[in-house]
Amino acid sequence: MSKFADELKQSLLEAIDIAKGKMDKSRYHVYAPADLPETIDIKAIRKKLNMSQAVFSTTFGLATDSVKNWEQGRRRPDRAVRAYLTVIQRNPEAVLSALRP
Repeated sequence: MSKFADELKQSLLEAIDIAKGKMDKSRYHVYAPADLPETIDIKAIRKKLNMSQAVFSTTFGLATDSVKNWEQGRRRPDRAVRAYLTVIQRNPEAVLSALRP
């Protein structure tokens, strides 16, 4: 079995033991998924940073066509991209610093 399969099996066995009251559930913490917005105003983020679509895309490693489609409402960024855009919105300097070689 792979390491992932072994860890998954162990987690399931622990969950069963917790459900049966054989293990103390206070030892475990379940992390809730990030509270991400369903929609995100990419144009507002980009404008706040004073960047064109092309510069924004290149700077943050996004496809220019994707940025255009998101801004024009033809497409919606997936959950991972919304998380990334939320970080850009809240702390663009940290993202820029992390992306610099």
